[in-house]
Amino acid sequence: MENFTPPKVGKYMSPAVLTLVIGGIFLLILLGTSVYIVDQTEEAVITRFGRYIGTRGPGLQFKLPFGIDRNYTVNVKTVQTQEFGFRTLRGGTTPSYTSQAAESTMLTGDLNIVDVEWIIQYRVVDPKAWAFNVNERTATIRDVSRSAINMLVGDRAIMDIMGIERSAIEVAGAAIMNETFRGYGLGIDVITVKLQNVTPPAGVQQAFEDVNKAMQDLERLINEGQQAYNEEIPKTRGEAERMIQVAQGYATERVNRAHGDVARFNAVYDEYRRSPEVTRQRLYYEMIEEVFKNEEGTTLIDHHLRNFLPMMNLGAAQRPAQGGTR
Repeated sequence: MENFTPPKVGKYMSPAVLTLVIGGIFLLILLGTSVYIVDQTEEAVITRFGRYIGTRGPGLQFKLPFGIDRNYTVNVKTVQTQEFGFRTLRGGTTPSYTSQAAESTMLTGDLNIVDVEWIIQYRVVDPKAWAFNVNERTATIRDVSRSAINMLVGDRAIMDIMGIERSAIEVAGAAIMNETFRGYGLGIDVITVKLQNVTPPAGVQQAFEDVNKAMQDLERLINEGQQAYNEEIPKTRGEAERMIQVAQGYATERVNRAHGDVARFNAVYDEYRRSPEVTRQRLYYEMIEEVFKNEEGTTLIDHHLRNFLPMMNLGAAQRPAQGGTR
């Protein structure tokens, strides 16, 4: 160990080899600081000496090396989520949550206390603004979201918040947040605001559940009544329409029959005017035929006894007379 002497570079490595090694290292550094890859879900914000010069899309990209150009990748495709009033500890089929009462406890417009849990989903739409305009981006998103929901809850009664106003709060909350974020130049767009759980304090929760159940029963009864109405009214209208059509058909039949009777009477009258005796005799025969058309065993007697046969048994051709006389 006392006699060890380090080897001299010139003895084991020629200047050409040393130059090649240094050049290779320089080339690696050059490539490492000038080539970068942007993922399909990202965009890269490029600065030169700290000043913004442009935004690059997905793929293999190049920039000036040695820190002259710097790239900041921003996820612009993925929808990001923020939770308020709770935190998800474990997802999957058996999720686990933890409560954050400091965020969820609010005062309603009718001076009741309510616990509201909600989420917001947003996406970056301006990578430059997202990268440079606001330092505490996450804190800003959470503060603005809490302020908007607190304001909307404070303008409404607790039963409205738990019932019919939930959708209105979600829509109005998204609009207020987007307007505020645009004013800050944060570069994001809130896609969804969703109220997860809206519950009263534990001490009065049973009473509120009873009221909520009553409201649900009221809504169910209204829906059942509307369904019965929708079933019966068309049926009644159809029956009324059928009766009207039957009546109209009967009226048409009576009118047509009356017209026919009038036409027949006029025809008979015309015949009567031309031959009164013949027409009278024919009407008499038709009347007699109509009277006796369903009779059986009828005997006619000529009370003047001027016929060759003073008696005539109608229907005798069909069967023997039954002895009755008329």
